Amino acid sequence: MTIQKFPDHPTLSQHTAEHLAAIINQKPTATLCLASGDTPIETYHRFVDLVKEGRVDISQCTFVGLDEWVGFGPDDFGSCSYYVFRDLFNPLNLRLDQVHVFDAKASDLAAECARIDAVIAERGGLDVLLVGMGMNGHIALNEPGTPFTLGCHVVDLAESTITVGQKYFETQTELSQGITLGLRHLTEAKEVILLVSGEKKAPVLQEALHGPVSEQMPASIMQTHPNALVWVDEAAGSLLPTA
Repeated sequence: MTIQKFPDHPTLSQHTAEHLAAIINQKPTATLCLASGDTPIETYHRFVDLVKEGRVDISQCTFVGLDEWVGFGPDDFGSCSYYVFRDLFNPLNLRLDQVHVFDAKASDLAAECARIDAVIAERGGLDVLLVGMGMNGHIALNEPGTPFTLGCHVVDLAESTITVGQKYFETQTELSQGITLGLRHLTEAKEVILLVSGEKKAPVLQEALHGPVSEQMPASIMQTHPNALVWVDEAAGSLLPTA
């Protein structure tokens, strides 16, 4: 696990965008799973700029959605995929065959989990998994207590996740379950990038990276990955050791 602090969020975002481009330039057929949420939005905008400038060719890449609120889809404002399509997939003009996201409105969610598991397996696993971290230490929608060994699965959302999730919607919205990649996918990914920004995440980040590895703190799994990159801004990393 390599931890790197950046002076501010724009610097963090530019570095991450250029790193994603470098991965694709090295492997044009890369499979990437990229999180939604506030933290990576600027990264995606800058990555789109790199593509439009001709510095990276994404025509052979595959993009996998990380998670979704059950009952919501890409056309629903506030959904996880809504923002990834708005900020990344649509500006990149990706072909339909390049994008695989959960259909969280499906009548058979177990089959959806199996489908995304198969998409990842057929491509030899994820070349890069970019995730954020929730206020309770969740990664994707893997809440505290989720076994590290699970693949894609449906999860009952923690109250803190439901509360924080309201910021993505214009009105109070009922959320109860999510569908998500499991932490097994993180373990098996060739590279994992954890992006964390903001002072409010600092105590959780310190516990995740320097406390015990435990399923009660999902983000602590980063300590076990041989190619884990933890990139944070100064505010999020304010409680981390300086050495």
